[in-house]
Amino acid sequence: MTAEPENLNGPVPGLFRDPPGILRRILQRVFARVIEPEARAKSRGKAEAARVKNGEPHRIEYFHQYDDPYSHLSIQVLDRLAERYDIELVTHQIRASGGANQPELEKLYAWAKRDADLIAPHYGLQKPSTLPAEVEPDRASLDAGSARLAELGHYSGAMFHYGGEWFWGVDRLFYLEQWLRDLGACKDASIPFICPRPEIDVGDVDASHLTLDFYPSLNSPYTSIIYDLTVDMARTCGIQLKHKPVLPMIMRGVSVTRDKSFYIMADTKREAEHLGVPFEPPMMPVGKPTRQIYSLLPWAREQGKDIALLSASLRLAFAEGVALHRRSGLRKAIEQAGLDWKEAQAHIGTDRWKAYTLENQNEMIDALGLWGVPSYRLRGSDGVADLSVWGQDRLWLIAAEIRKRCGG
Repeated sequence: MTAEPENLNGPVPGLFRDPPGILRRILQRVFARVIEPEARAKSRGKAEAARVKNGEPHRIEYFHQYDDPYSHLSIQVLDRLAERYDIELVTHQIRASGGANQPELEKLYAWAKRDADLIAPHYGLQKPSTLPAEVEPDRASLDAGSARLAELGHYSGAMFHYGGEWFWGVDRLFYLEQWLRDLGACKDASIPFICPRPEIDVGDVDASHLTLDFYPSLNSPYTSIIYDLTVDMARTCGIQLKHKPVLPMIMRGVSVTRDKSFYIMADTKREAEHLGVPFEPPMMPVGKPTRQIYSLLPWAREQGKDIALLSASLRLAFAEGVALHRRSGLRKAIEQAGLDWKEAQAHIGTDRWKAYTLENQNEMIDALGLWGVPSYRLRGSDGVADLSVWGQDRLWLIAAEIRKRCGG
């Protein structure tokens, strides 16, 4: 598969691939309501008040997809969840949603099989590949479960739903556990979390003989919260970091639905809080801002400042809500990266970045079998296969593998 540098004829309307300033501001206000901590606290309070008023239990709905490796991980923790917490657990059987929410369904399944097997041992779970295949549920059960999932506004398997919020599989289970503990629903608070998130730890490790390929994009909320942590981790252990930006998915013609974008924003805020990094209502830099910043990357790279430029741009867009589509915002990004504004004028809008970005995209998609960001590839150990992973919530896995390969 060969990725185009920018798909101008994809299913995403041009209005959202390159939105005018007024639409960017509207989206910022909408996302503000989605990620505002006060709004979340208010929503949780209302849900708990309604539960108590109606005399209902702490009811958790779990959506199990019989052919989903992440569901095969989640189902292994259901008994412990029910034993440790004062809850009513309702399980629904669903089928893959596909469509605009899961546009790369075959690739997603292939990746999920790899990824679920990689993380299973770290959570003390059996690898899905070692488990017997599940029998396909009857059609009526699948129809009912899938309808309930859609009714509640989601599209993915291995999802837990409680109090109007979503928690994806074992990776987000500790957020749900913390909420239940805050509500006093844990039967024994001294018992540790079922699946705590592993730490990102490369302290006292010399990984200078290893290489980490890093595939970020400028329009990715998830990239924005892990970008600087990735760079800091690389500096800490001395690994050779290869910076390989790719175009945002929406500029590659991959659509994002309302439900998916809202979930991503809410989940990114939760992840940012866990990581201790800022994430505020963003001024999305898709389209023109991305093309302008990327046009500067080859020039910035020659000065060893391409990482600084993307770091500044991500911080301004996602932590400070600065409009990079405006000349003043673009100038801030350039100058905060330590680059000269006047000199930059000769490079803004040039095309050298297209071949460079296309090469990175083809490598990520064809060689790694991935299509989303941020993605990583760890390589360099003699006789040891490369490790490729996708997601800001896999940096801990990269760190664990670096430590392992360095004898730590």
